[in-house]
Amino acid sequence: MTTSASVPTEPEDAITTGGSVTDRLVEANHRYAGAFTDPGMDARPVLHVAVVACMDARLDLHAALGLELGDCHTIRNAGGVVTDDVIRSLTISQRALGTRSVVLIHHTGCGLESLTEDFRHDLEMEVGQRPAWAVEAFRDVEQDVRQSMQRVRTSPFLLHADDVRGFVFDVTTGLLREIDPA
Repeated sequence: MTTSASVPTEPEDAITTGGSVTDRLVEANHRYAGAFTDPGMDARPVLHVAVVACMDARLDLHAALGLELGDCHTIRNAGGVVTDDVIRSLTISQRALGTRSVVLIHHTGCGLESLTEDFRHDLEMEVGQRPAWAVEAFRDVEQDVRQSMQRVRTSPFLLHADDVRGFVFDVTTGLLREIDPA
């Protein structure tokens, strides 16, 4: 198992121009802010949709879905699984900010397919404390999309559970494949 304690903090091939990666991001923000103009947008998504997806760096959701700034709420986590915190975010998105549709996106080749709950045990052995959260690992991406759709559809906190659709994004073709909830 590899946890943060066993991963080198600065690989030899890390980008070191201009300091740390975070320093580079802050510098990029300064360039961005120099040309930034307030778009005058509200926090409410124009398309009234919330997208829940995996945090995988290969997924450029806005490009893949043809979205522009302000179109949607984007909620990302490892695996794109619907956890209690995702339900919290979706509840706020719907009840306070007017979203009505939920799109769930998992993807091929997800790292959660190779993990198990043993990850939590190993982490506990390493740091001396068991995480309160579940790994939410899965073997079948389609089944996990179905489970996520079910969690959204049955949440008592969500006002709009009738327009919930789930997809698997193919990281090699860029195509979405819709998953039948049944």
